[in-house]
Amino acid sequence: MTMSMKNWAVSLLLTSAITTIIANLIGNHMSVTDSIPGVLILSAIAFIGIFIGKLVPLKIPPIVYVVLIGLAVASPISPIAKPIIDYTAKISFMAPITIVGTMAGIGLNVKSFLGQSWKMLIVAILVFTGTFLIQAIFAQVFLNVTHALN
Repeated sequence: MTMSMKNWAVSLLLTSAITTIIANLIGNHMSVTDSIPGVLILSAIAFIGIFIGKLVPLKIPPIVYVVLIGLAVASPISPIAKPIIDYTAKISFMAPITIVGTMAGIGLNVKSFLGQSWKMLIVAILVFTGTFLIQAIFAQVFLNVTHALN
């Protein structure tokens, strides 16, 4: 039940990129044309990391490669760090996080998810909601403890 690279690319570009652009437009009031370069850069980093994760025979999650590539291209020693940082700074942190959490929750295998019974949809909604609420509670507690809200 592994996805082909074509399916990964389609899932990544169509769902993540478009959803991030829309979320950045609504939540950050950033125009679509200003968001596109940053989203394409983030998508390329993710795609390359996933591709490397598929090629390397080690049992390391692809997210490790994505993070390492992101660190490498945005590090101060990288010759392309300045434009990478400038373009991706226009993307709100929360815009891609929503889709990343959703995709992680369904494992990027939409066919398998849709093949489940209707009970799986209820479980997914409860898990997503519970995760969000717990994260919001922790954030509120830590913001109050550190007096970051004052």
